[in-house]
Amino acid sequence: MTPQTSPSSPTSSSPQSAAGPRGRGRVARAVTTRPRLLLLLILLLTAGAVVVGGGVAERMSSGGSQIPGSESSYATAELERRWPASQPNLLLLVSPRDGSRDVDDPAVASAARGLARQLADEKAVLGVVSYWQAEDTALRARDGGEALITARIKGDEDAVDDALEALEPRYQGAHGTVDVRLGGPAAVRHASQEVIADDLVRAEVIALPVTLVLLVVVFGSAVAAALPLLVGIVSVLGTNAVLRVITEFTDVSVYAQNLTTALGLGLAIDYALFLVRRHREELAAGRDPRDAVAVTLRTAGRTVLYSALTVAVCLASMLVFEQYFLRSLAYAGIAVVLISAAASLVALPAALVLLGHRVNALRLPVGRRGGSPGAGWARLARLVMRRAPLFAVGTVAVLLALGLPFKDVRFGTADDRQLPSSTEARVVQEELRNEFPGSPGSALAVLVEGRPAAKALAEYSGEVSRLPYVVQVAGPAGRFVDGKRVDDAPPAVGYVSVLHSAESASPQSVSLVKKIRSVPASFETSVTGPAAVLADTQHGTAERLPWALAVIAVTTLILVFLLTGSVLLPLLTVVVNGLSLTAMFGAVVWVFQDGHLSGPLGFTPTGDIETALPVLMFCVAFGLSMDYGVFLVSRIKEEYELGGDHRDAVVLGIRRTGGLITAAALILAVVMVAIGTSRVTNIKMLGLGVGLAVLMDAMVVRALLVPAVLRLTGRATWWAPAPLRRLQRRVGLEEEARTTYPDIPTRTERPVSGRT
Repeated sequence: MTPQTSPSSPTSSSPQSAAGPRGRGRVARAVTTRPRLLLLLILLLTAGAVVVGGGVAERMSSGGSQIPGSESSYATAELERRWPASQPNLLLLVSPRDGSRDVDDPAVASAARGLARQLADEKAVLGVVSYWQAEDTALRARDGGEALITARIKGDEDAVDDALEALEPRYQGAHGTVDVRLGGPAAVRHASQEVIADDLVRAEVIALPVTLVLLVVVFGSAVAAALPLLVGIVSVLGTNAVLRVITEFTDVSVYAQNLTTALGLGLAIDYALFLVRRHREELAAGRDPRDAVAVTLRTAGRTVLYSALTVAVCLASMLVFEQYFLRSLAYAGIAVVLISAAASLVALPAALVLLGHRVNALRLPVGRRGGSPGAGWARLARLVMRRAPLFAVGTVAVLLALGLPFKDVRFGTADDRQLPSSTEARVVQEELRNEFPGSPGSALAVLVEGRPAAKALAEYSGEVSRLPYVVQVAGPAGRFVDGKRVDDAPPAVGYVSVLHSAESASPQSVSLVKKIRSVPASFETSVTGPAAVLADTQHGTAERLPWALAVIAVTTLILVFLLTGSVLLPLLTVVVNGLSLTAMFGAVVWVFQDGHLSGPLGFTPTGDIETALPVLMFCVAFGLSMDYGVFLVSRIKEEYELGGDHRDAVVLGIRRTGGLITAAALILAVVMVAIGTSRVTNIKMLGLGVGLAVLMDAMVVRALLVPAVLRLTGRATWWAPAPLRRLQRRVGLEEEARTTYPDIPTRTERPVSGRT
């Protein structure tokens, strides 16, 4: 069939299309002219990255959920500056060593007071308050077997971690007649960082050998299999160095290193896999190794560049959020994607030039043997296209059904239950939840400003004490329980402490925050505490989420249009990619919120999902699905421009990329599942959730939904108004897979036989 002539057809010519190959020819020659020197330079840069990136985990923090400029953020800063004791981040749980005594025993009390005095003398510690000093029953367990010393470690999160490491060996364990265990937000955060760092090492030990085995199976050659893995390692090391530099200027979440490991290995291996496969295809067609590299760069290399830009934009959308938890993950994600693409497009071609035909060396008795390459994928594509309406409707129905549990999602925030049950910081927090009338670590604080009259403040405190779940209210007007004053006023302070019995990350505690903020007052009040931070985080995230989605949608539409020259295909890509994530979100709620499979997976369900985590998972999973979408669409377009038949192009595109995309998805899923073996619940959720999304996208969406939809849209898939076609051509991003350099012969291919 005669190809359709269009501005994107290889039969058309223009100054832009003529200039494009020469420009990319110069890039290819620059990469391959001095391959040994280039690889030596990359080796030196990688060695430098190892040095710079060493110890990056110690520079990261597990916070970052607070919205800057929110009411809770303002109140927290003011209280820490003026009344540090109002925001304790370190709790010493003190219990008698002799089980027959209680905390009021004179010997126990004497030892505990000595510990409190010793802690108050520490330079890094402010606002020490103990049960034995304040005689506050909220600091004493109901059975009298335990009591608390609370304190505030001053400084930012890095300073707090450093101070805690020094304090821990001095206070943890036996002290005369008492035993001491450390808890509180600082201890929970420090324990999280340690567990995540240990788990990351284990994930790498699991992922690397399994990935190598899969690559050997895919290529059937040890040399070809080693190349993508080496590119992945270079990407991870390079990104760690970038993150270490970023920590000098801003806070970076500890989750960022898990993300860089997963994406660094996954994407770099994907890109290298795609390039090596195309390079071997060109070698098999009879090209010289240097010419094969040049063709690979301007075809598969161009696709890799588009894919990297698309994934980077999806991750960059997290920059619209104000929490540094999400912003730091955007920094990490952008860095790892760009470094992965650079390593694949620079280091790998140089290695391929040096190896030449030896890229197929050390063949092993594994992998594909015999048969036509991709024949099974071609048969599947024809079957799907013959029954396109059935497969399209059926696949969409199944995906939507898998996503149904997400309609019942409840958002919360991470707490100590993210940690393994044996971790001391979690054990202390469990004791506070179960044995104390209200946890000081989850108490709310109301900053009071405006010099209120004593009567007005007493009325306000009494009104707050009547609210559901409130155990007591203590402040300048005294202590109140159920609207009645139970103690006289302490020395003048400027805040009211609200002790409550609700879980700090529950809908009940968020509702309590809203009720406190709505209590009338003749003076200014600002509420903070874990539940207030959660309420503000939910509000801030909901406000910024539409902007993030708009960034992803608009940039994806633009990039896919520039890649394909089609108006319809970008819209289909966005919708299909969104559908590919439904199973992930449904599984997140069904498994991690509702607790199904919590036993086999080894975590404690809390009944909610951390507010920011679905945003992160969406940005990562959508970007990765775009990665595979770009691979498939670019090859279909290449075949369409060669043969001019839409249905044959879809079959050929799936035939040539189906196995490749599946292999890439399996490898990336292995990396994500290895990350998902973490003992921290949110890391487990991130790894297993994104791993599921990747597999669903590659094996269901790309194999069934995409060919069915493209069969239904037909040749209209490639339509665009003439002005937009001219715009795309002027931008100079046309596919030039079939436009040859003067010194590179053209390879022709026949369309697939047996039209559907």
